[in-house]
This record gives sequence, C-alpha cells and structure tokens, in this order.
Amino acid sequence: MERKNFGRLLNIIYVAMFAAIITICAQLQIPTAVPFTLQTLGVFAAGGLLGWKRGTLSVLIYVLLGLVGVPVFAGFKGGVAALFGLTGGYIIGFIFTAFITGLFADKFGRKLLPLAAGMALGLLVCYVFGTIWFLFVYNTTMSGISIGSALMLCVVPYLPFDALKILAATVLVNRLNKVVKL
Repeated sequence: MERKNFGRLLNIIYVAMFAAIITICAQLQIPTAVPFTLQTLGVFAAGGLLGWKRGTLSVLIYVLLGLVGVPVFAGFKGGVAALFGLTGGYIIGFIFTAFITGLFADKFGRKLLPLAAGMALGLLVCYVFGTIWFLFVYNTTMSGISIGSALMLCVVPYLPFDALKILAATVLVNRLNKVVKL
C-alpha cells in the first residue's frame, strides 16, 4: 500500500475509532433529565488528540449516526426525536466543543493548560447551545421554564463532574500524545 494511501486509511480509522469511543462514553451514564455521561470526555479526547479537523469530523459522524437512527446517544437513543429532544442542543454543541478543543491543541500543542482552556471554552459553547435548545423545547412543549431554572437544572449540577472530565481528558491527551502520534 502506498504511504499516502496508508495515511488516509489511518485518518479514517482514527475518526471512526473516536466516533465509537464517544458512543461508548455516552452509554456510561447516570440518567436524569439531562443525563450525566462521559460523552464530553470522548469529545475532549477526540479534539485534543486528533486536532480540529479529524476531531470535529469524528463528532459530526457520531451526531449523523444518531440522527439517522443508530442508537449512539445516551441511553441507546437515536433518531430525529432524540436529536430534537431536550438534550439535542448539547449533542450539537459537542461538534463545537471538539472544534474548539482541537483548535487549541493544534495551535498550542498538547500542553496541559492550553488543552484545559480549550476544553473549558468548548464546554462553555456546548452549555450555551444546549441550554438555549433546552429552553426552546421545554417552553414550546411544556409549561415553561426560566433561564435561571434551566441553568440550575442543566448546567450547575454538571459543573463539578465536567471539571473532572476536563482534568482527566487533559492529562489523558497530554500523556497519550507523548506516546502515540495520531
């Protein structure tokens, strides 16, 4: 096999592997209205290790698989209804999380502080997308909820858990990057 074609094949394998890793992480959950999952850990790792292009592509493939009905989302959900439900904005936000994390990794290398900053900024964007979508869906299908209540339900309880995921992903990406060049 030609070296150029082998490199392309490896890129396809890495992107597919991280779409699968995110799927596995989605199933490791504590179910609530917005479930506690390890999805963002997989998203952080994809962006951090693969960079913005391949990391974003792996998350985009994950989202598209879920959109067409493959049960890749938390609780083995998939399909249009899952993506347009209460948590759909967070799932779309994962694309931007991987993009931002990957940009930081590509620009600053896989050093701990820039990685953590990229992951935190990416997570903030995910929270914004997710909370806005949650408000929209909740207020159009149910009795209504304020932005403060939505933040208390969808963001605040997740902050400590997400901080731990950023810490774990930062260390994981930093250490793996020294051993394996993806």
